Amino acid sequence: METLRKTFESAKDNLGFLLICLLVFAGLFLIALLFERLLVKNRKKLSDTHYISYTAIFSTMAAVLMLLEIPLFFAPGFYKLDLSELPIMICTFYLGPVAGVVSEFIKVALKLLIKGTSTAFVGDFANFAVGCTFVLPASILYHAKPSKKTALWGMILGTLVMTVFGSAFNALYLIPKFAQLFHMELEKIVAMGTDVNAGITDVYTLVLYAVVPFNLLKGAVVSGLTFLLYKRISPLMHKGDARKKKAA
Repeated sequence: METLRKTFESAKDNLGFLLICLLVFAGLFLIALLFERLLVKNRKKLSDTHYISYTAIFSTMAAVLMLLEIPLFFAPGFYKLDLSELPIMICTFYLGPVAGVVSEFIKVALKLLIKGTSTAFVGDFANFAVGCTFVLPASILYHAKPSKKTALWGMILGTLVMTVFGSAFNALYLIPKFAQLFHMELEKIVAMGTDVNAGITDVYTLVLYAVVPFNLLKGAVVSGLTFLLYKRISPLMHKGDARKKKAA
């Protein structure tokens, strides 16, 4: 009876987590769609094939980059840096906010198909949700008034939003949920952080000394690379636009 009860509780926890994941995806998608229709006045009128093709290409590139994780000296081992937001940022600058959210979702789905999960899907969900809080503000600001300046300010805004949201999300939901799904005590997770930094003594200092610098570093690196690469890649993509228009 006890085993059956534990099995039922585990299934209930997993189902609840799945429903939250779906609700977050739906909410982010609707936000992206709303801002794209309200603010992105000059969004490109591309064919469905063109739009889907570019979204698929950038999502695949992002999934590959998501597999290349870089350990960080200031954070426990379950926090690793990847640059998967780089192609997604380029995609969302090119196609709009909706493409950014969809690419984030496809990226994580492809990664799960290729590698599976080692975090009971918590890390994968975090990558999607926090990644969206980075690319969405940047995309919305850029498309409202496209220029190098708004692209830069958009990525700065995205980095700040990602840092604030990611920190609060980790402290209030993700870290406790990770402990719950893995049947671990929070103290054990905190101890993994203490082994790296003696200043980490609880969940909030774990977030302060690991999550905050992690998100700031990721935002800065991806923003810098996007700023350097986008204008070099953009002419190649716009040549495709020109061919489409000429053919029409």
